[in-house]
Amino acid sequence: MNFRILLSLGLAALFVFMYVPVALSHPHVFIDNTIKILFDQHGLAGIRAKWVFDEFFSSMIANDYDRNRNARFEKAEIEMIRKKAFSNLANFGYFTFIKINGRPFKVKYARDFSAALSGGKLTYAFFVPCHVKAISTFKELRISQYDPTYYTSMAFAKKRPVILEAGSGFNINYRISKNMEEAYYYDQIHPVEVILRFKLKDG
Repeated sequence: MNFRILLSLGLAALFVFMYVPVALSHPHVFIDNTIKILFDQHGLAGIRAKWVFDEFFSSMIANDYDRNRNARFEKAEIEMIRKKAFSNLANFGYFTFIKINGRPFKVKYARDFSAALSGGKLTYAFFVPCHVKAISTFKELRISQYDPTYYTSMAFAKKRPVILEAGSGFNINYRISKNMEEAYYYDQIHPVEVILRFKLKDG
């Protein structure tokens, strides 16, 4: 075997070695997510997430948990999904990342979980408490949802990706933006964030 062939094989092996993690870890689950930002009389109360899964993953969950095969989840079936599938996401902060005025807020638990089937699509909905009192000056929150391993690909829904539910006592604005200063999955992917600013109304 001549030198050129050895060199070619060596470069090919190096290329495969360098890119195996990328090839093996491409997304297997796809989610369209919607975030509802909820306020109470004091300020931010938390966010309610709605995840709509791709048809392949949806069929897997339906096959495992729709025991009576009626194409919808009963109360007992939803509880099984919560215990056996959803609860494991606590180890990953429910793929929810929040910063309050630049400081990370650790998501420790979620509540009010529900699951539904519609049109062959699985939907998860759950609430993440995050209490932030409003004051006379703006506070800023950055909210993003993603799987750092990139096994799951998450993207904001095309229609109404963010919904605000608040009283009249606040000044609130938000925008959706890609954070180019942070990245995950071998520094290849930048998270897309909801940048929320709010304060008490003047007077």
